[in-house]
Amino acid sequence: MTQDNFLFHSPQMSLRDLIGPEFADCVCGATAFLQKVDFSTVSSVAAEVVDFYPAALQQRCEALLDDVGTPCCPALSDSIPGAPTNSFRKAADNSSAPLTGLGYLRVGQDGILRLIAKSEHYHASLGHGFPGYGLIDMAKKIGITNVTHNNTRGHITRLLERELVRTAHGLDKEDTEGLEAILASQERHVLNRVINLETGSIACEAALKMMLARFYDHEATPARLPSKGKIPVIFVMADNDGGRQANYHGTNFLNQMLRGMWPELYRKMASAGAFQIQSVRINDAEHFAKMVAEWNTQTHQVAGFFHEIILMNYGAVKLHQSYLQKVYDICSQHDIPTCCDEIQSCVWYPELFLFRDYGLRPDFVTLGKGFPGGQYPASKVLTTAAMDNLSQFGALVTNGQEELASISYLVTMAFAAANSSKTTYVGDYYESELRQLAQRYPDVVTKVEGYRHLSSIYFHQPEKAVAFCRFLNQQGIDISAHTYKANCEPSALTKLPLIATPKVVNFIIARMTNALESIK
Repeated sequence: MTQDNFLFHSPQMSLRDLIGPEFADCVCGATAFLQKVDFSTVSSVAAEVVDFYPAALQQRCEALLDDVGTPCCPALSDSIPGAPTNSFRKAADNSSAPLTGLGYLRVGQDGILRLIAKSEHYHASLGHGFPGYGLIDMAKKIGITNVTHNNTRGHITRLLERELVRTAHGLDKEDTEGLEAILASQERHVLNRVINLETGSIACEAALKMMLARFYDHEATPARLPSKGKIPVIFVMADNDGGRQANYHGTNFLNQMLRGMWPELYRKMASAGAFQIQSVRINDAEHFAKMVAEWNTQTHQVAGFFHEIILMNYGAVKLHQSYLQKVYDICSQHDIPTCCDEIQSCVWYPELFLFRDYGLRPDFVTLGKGFPGGQYPASKVLTTAAMDNLSQFGALVTNGQEELASISYLVTMAFAAANSSKTTYVGDYYESELRQLAQRYPDVVTKVEGYRHLSSIYFHQPEKAVAFCRFLNQQGIDISAHTYKANCEPSALTKLPLIATPKVVNFIIARMTNALESIK
């Protein structure tokens, strides 16, 4: 297949195929009883096959590319302001707020057609209006309820848990024996536990709590703690000034302290001996080893290491594979739990998890954003038997077990798995084209960072980055400048949806070329 007729594979399956025939029949039988309708009427909905991403839709999206940046409907002239806080009011861009969308395209309230080059802030992995998510509507029609709780995790959520464990270990779908062995394993670094939560912030906080639960009782009843009495030290990625602004692991209270927020409160907690947060240099394994030696003492112990692989909140800097492999070896030798935060990167890579591409064996993996494709706030923590140390109320959310959210995960995973080679091709092509573009404008652009779909362009001056993004925004390309972090070169971040084609890449590169010509 050439770039001119590039098409993604479109899985075709029914709800029965996705969730299993026995469970589907049980639901249909219960619904038929409650609603006093024929079983066949309900079960026919469960058996209806959905074409996840039809060729006609793919071609329609590409045909609309030439209209990007132009009005396609009347603007909403009398939009309400809402009731935001001052900071949200200042940041608001109501003109870009969606009226509707299709694929990698969105129509804003100003009536302008835009291309979502950031996947709607990194979570619309399959864009807008993805037909495969129609299985969610069918689930509603046959009576599958979304209202459940931790004690009543539904069949679909339990099915998803097993699928996540299977995928995290790269097992074939038919390898039931291998999966059962992994689920029963008590070995270190074997991911076989799943906690279902809501947002990525809560997922990262749960991982942090499990690290701290080796040092402190998290309930009134005392437990045997392997590190009780020592002061826990959490390692995070440093920014270029040695501070903590390069990392981002959510907006919960402790998570914000990891990235340098609440400095006065943190200093009081640290001086009281509650815990310490230390930053380690980007891609510097020697510095990491020195920090471990410095902080593993009679009074302190390194409690864990949090990291992303692509630092999307620090210009999309990529951590090197060799660096992380060395660091993980050090952590394993010193019993330091590792948390690979894949909230931003999951789904965008061939094996759904970037840590698998890197050959890493983390103790925690946090995931979200791309998996539910923007349909639900649904994040997870994958962890090991060794780190399974919280009570149910230690990481509890009421709505984390939603069955319809689990369907959105399974749909996204089915499409991503069917198209891993195609998304790899597009990602490699995009990164290559970006690097060639940068080489043509060395007086404006310094380098390209990131990996495949998650890539950024760095500029010599912040004014150029802002002008570049402003030009593209006016041309209908949704992209933003990154100019506010400590000693981080100004950049423009992109995260193309998985459904982006080579034609989309060519379209974006052409408009980026125009933008660079206009500002050089």
